[in-house]
Amino acid sequence: MRRHSEWRRRRRLARAALALAAALLAADSGVAKPSSGRAGAAAHDPNGFVVAQSLRVKGGVRGEFERAVELLGAERWSEAIPLLERVTEAAPKAAAPHVDLAIAYERTGDLSRAEASLTRALEASPQHPVALNELGIIQRKTGRFADARRSYELALARYPTFHFARRNLAILCDLYLADRSCALENYERYAELAPHDAEATKWLAALRAREGRE
Repeated sequence: MRRHSEWRRRRRLARAALALAAALLAADSGVAKPSSGRAGAAAHDPNGFVVAQSLRVKGGVRGEFERAVELLGAERWSEAIPLLERVTEAAPKAAAPHVDLAIAYERTGDLSRAEASLTRALEASPQHPVALNELGIIQRKTGRFADARRSYELALARYPTFHFARRNLAILCDLYLADRSCALENYERYAELAPHDAEATKWLAALRAREGRE
């Protein structure tokens, strides 16, 4: 079985979540005032995939959040966790801090708390693509492959161009579900979205070769 460079992919994903988070919270002198709780506009940026959610929070909360984002960017997961816990308590309807807290928990090996944080993120913003993608990763790691597939597919149903979820679904179908049709379709769609990913191009070529031989 070939090895996928998950660490490099996860670092790209972390940057995507951080970009999402940095774009989400806006300072305000009043108390937190949540929007409808649903994710707003979504778009690619140089760091990955950004979802905007309109919220107002106190300036102090924003400061702690920005410090946590800096710590996550430096891979100082344990130091970021208490800051993000305070932010999520102060702004429970903000999805991105819950997602970033889940990433920090996952990096420190606490999958149970990571999943709980993602559940809260999805309560705040149903169909949030980064939360669903991270949830799929945890479900795959804990052997719940059918659940992982559903999580990736839910993210893609709302945001078909979310390339991280597309890539993860292809890998899941290829290596864990032995569903070559699903793997081929999603590798091909991912290759269209991320044509410069040479590694994925090789996987796609290898899968096509296997399909041709059989």
